[in-house]
Amino acid sequence: MSRGKKPRGEQNPERGSGTVLAAGLGLVVLGAMVMLLLLAQAAVLASRAAAAADLAALAAADALRGVSAGEPCRVAAAVAARHDAMLVSCVEGGDQSVEVRTELAAGAVLGTAAGHARAGPPP
Repeated sequence: MSRGKKPRGEQNPERGSGTVLAAGLGLVVLGAMVMLLLLAQAAVLASRAAAAADLAALAAADALRGVSAGEPCRVAAAVAARHDAMLVSCVEGGDQSVEVRTELAAGAVLGTAAGHARAGPPP
């Protein structure tokens, strides 16, 4: 009998181990891609919530100063709603500034996206 050959009927115990290793590595890569996609989704939603807060605060500050018509917090809520966000808080400052907090109405898998903005004269 030669060295590298096995008798008939006897199989190599390591046969198929490369397939198991490749499948395991594929699952790891797939899991990493899913995590990256979830993080990207969270970043996009956070950016959208911040943009809605910025726009709502600017609109509320304009209404507070009399540049546009309406009650500042109602104007802020309307602007936030147009950007698929919900107004969580709206605080009018004594110096004609408005501070606004928003949450994105469409919830993310990783949690709620929140935005915070202040508009008015410099502090």
